[in-house]
Amino acid sequence: MRSVELSLAQADFAPYFYDNGPYSNNGNLALFSLSEDTPIGTQIYRLNGTDPEGHEVMYGLSFDPGSKEYFRVDPQSGNMTLVEKLDRENQDSIDVLVSITDGRSKVVERVTIFVMDANDEKPEFKNMPAFIDVLETTESGGSIYVVEAVDRDTGSGGSVTYYLQNPPSTLFAIDRHSGVLRLRSGEMLDYEKTKTHFVTVIAKDGGGDFNGKEQFLSSSATLTINVIDAQDTPPSFIGTPYFGFVYEVSMPGSEVFIVSAKDGDVGNPNPIRYSFDDGDDGVFSINKTSGIITLLTFPMYLKREVFNMKVRASEVSPEGRLMDYGVTTLVIRVVDLNNNPPTFYGENGPQNMFELTMYEHPPEGEILRGLKITVNDSDQGANAKFNLRLIGPGRMLRVVPQTVLNEAQVTILVEDSAAMDYEKHHFLTYKLLAVEVDTPERFSATADIVIHLLDTNDNAPKFSSDYYIARIPENSPGGSNVVSVT
Repeated sequence: MRSVELSLAQADFAPYFYDNGPYSNNGNLALFSLSEDTPIGTQIYRLNGTDPEGHEVMYGLSFDPGSKEYFRVDPQSGNMTLVEKLDRENQDSIDVLVSITDGRSKVVERVTIFVMDANDEKPEFKNMPAFIDVLETTESGGSIYVVEAVDRDTGSGGSVTYYLQNPPSTLFAIDRHSGVLRLRSGEMLDYEKTKTHFVTVIAKDGGGDFNGKEQFLSSSATLTINVIDAQDTPPSFIGTPYFGFVYEVSMPGSEVFIVSAKDGDVGNPNPIRYSFDDGDDGVFSINKTSGIITLLTFPMYLKREVFNMKVRASEVSPEGRLMDYGVTTLVIRVVDLNNNPPTFYGENGPQNMFELTMYEHPPEGEILRGLKITVNDSDQGANAKFNLRLIGPGRMLRVVPQTVLNEAQVTILVEDSAAMDYEKHHFLTYKLLAVEVDTPERFSATADIVIHLLDTNDNAPKFSSDYYIARIPENSPGGSNVVSVT
């Protein structure tokens, strides 16, 4: 009888991962999650599996082509290490191909690792910094602007509340949740008082964990509020009080005085129309547009030695309608003839030098109020009429009035704000010249005006050159100087 030997091939089963659930730190990475603030180099997990035949197993992991490789695995132990910085706001899940092999069979599984949020993002403003125009007639409590900031974190770390940083006044308030900026109840804007307001808004998140500690993050931005002028301020006269004179030698039609007024609404001024309210007795006339006051009769027919006249300056609307007005007093004296040169006076008597310190680039039309200058010619008639002129660099300043009879308060106005630049002139020197108009002697007087300019932060840093060229040998040691920029 023949014996038959049967040879049975030994079966080979594939290795497999243990499935220990989502809260385990070893197994097959099922539903595994990781905080985005996990430090690089941290051992985050251990791949763990077995082979049914008891063979030693090896572990591996790979990523889809083009994907960043965030993890590395030790083939023997299965320990996984984080090797790239995580950022949930850019990528909130990572697909990984994990594998286990016994040398004969290999099993590959695709798993997803979820990146959990940490409070690492500041709120970002969507519409700041901003520049807005607001009418000065805006009602108190009215909404002015809506601030918006977004925090890319989740949960409380992604919630945003708004605050005002050290408000310079109580004019404004902000709703913490909606970001609506309002004019406080009971408050009003005033263009003539403050033309521009700077409001710093802070956006703060609700806080959250970061590297094991609770962290609150915030951002700030500035809102510039330009107040738009409204027609709510009457005209005002320049250079008051007004004193004029009529002399025995004056003729009908001769110029006695010039009044000058400007609209109190300097942002959008209306033209001015002049008229008499009272006291002119019909012997004087006033030019409605120039403010020139002239004598209508011979001085011998004047019945008074002193005329107290009320002069009105009215705004004229674009439609030609008279609007707000201001009134001042002009005192006209009828005096005898005399002759003296013009003289400049300060607060304490005759003075021929005046100094003022101010910031560069003052608003155009601004009055240099720190200069207290009076000019006087105690002559009478034509001998007391003189012109004022400013002699100095450019046309930065203008003097008002330009023609004076006897005495006037000298007003100096800013004509060219841009030219008053501290970087070009640390100080400005002008000659204020008073010269008689109609006298043979042409008596005159001068006074020095010295304006010291203060610097404001209006220039950005500049490199000393538009570009720099550097050459360095390729064998230069580390730490060698390459180029110096200034």
